[in-house]
Amino acid sequence: MDTTTQWLQAVTLRGPLASLEPLRSEHVPALREAAADGELWKLWYTTVPTPAAMEAYVATALAEQAAGVSLPFVVRDAGGDAVGTTRYMHAEARHRRLEIGSTWYARRAQRTGLNTQAKLLLLRHAFDVLDCIAVEFRTHWFNFRSRTAIARLGAKQDGVLRQHQILPDGSFRDTVVFSIIASEWPAVRTHLQALLAKGNGA
Repeated sequence: MDTTTQWLQAVTLRGPLASLEPLRSEHVPALREAAADGELWKLWYTTVPTPAAMEAYVATALAEQAAGVSLPFVVRDAGGDAVGTTRYMHAEARHRRLEIGSTWYARRAQRTGLNTQAKLLLLRHAFDVLDCIAVEFRTHWFNFRSRTAIARLGAKQDGVLRQHQILPDGSFRDTVVFSIIASEWPAVRTHLQALLAKGNGA
């Protein structure tokens, strides 16, 4: 077991509007239903799996967890329904940094307080428990909604990785990189708590 595997231990994170629990293979049917709400796989600038590909998607996430580089979660709303998934990824224990990504939600959960709550839970665990010095967020240049949501969390844009990835359709993805560093976390935490208190999502 390497140091990153020891660092990223499975954990359940709970809040009033969202709960995050370790992803398991039995979540596949519920995630198929969540992705079908809005046919999320049709958004060309995202990587949401089709219902047919969901089992392989979850299996890959669990393999990355076993390798110690990711910690995937299923996201449940206040009623307990699975509405999407997110994960810690590209974790580097030695440098105490990771990325929050592979996040997608059913249409009914989008632009609600659920995402703000989920990000607060993830960031609190990352900074207060894992003692991260930086947490990254990455998204496609053309995913304008995601870019706006990440900035609304309080993350700052670090830059753009040009032609960073080749997508399944052969197009190139320019990746926009954001981050929150440890010294910014207290202000970001207060900001997210204020958004939730006002009933605003991010």
